[in-house]
Amino acid sequence: MTQSAPLPRRSADEQIRLEAALRDVFEHKLCFNELLGFRVESLDPAAPQISFAMRKDLIGHFLHGRLHGGVIATVLDTVGGLAVTVAIAEKFNGETTEQVGHRFGRVGTIDLRTDYLSQGIGKKFTATGRVTRLGGRIASVQMTLENETGQLIATGSASYVVS
Repeated sequence: MTQSAPLPRRSADEQIRLEAALRDVFEHKLCFNELLGFRVESLDPAAPQISFAMRKDLIGHFLHGRLHGGVIATVLDTVGGLAVTVAIAEKFNGETTEQVGHRFGRVGTIDLRTDYLSQGIGKKFTATGRVTRLGGRIASVQMTLENETGQLIATGSASYVVS
């Protein structure tokens, strides 16, 4: 039995191109993310992050100035999708930006749970996603949302279809 050699990892230039494309998709091409002001903070395969600043139009409780629960669920879902996309890019690390982009086109949320743990009060929020399993058809992710002081605002878990 002949064992095939692993594909070479994409070049540093191609990795930079891929990361720029991922930032563009998650910050601009997904228009709702742009509307909410989401910014990709990290594309670390172990724990990618998205952040956003608190704004008046993101308030869900006008008396207390708390972040809207829908924004919390949205950022958790978004960082979960980002985590899956980065994991796919790592799994197929010999592929070009276009090839990874084609794989990304098949990713979709199939289940999302959000646990609201404390009031969404802060100036800046950061969501982190960690893939717990990347299968051939389904990926599982755990997510957290913290404010600028490190206070845990919410956690989430989600499943995504990947094929």
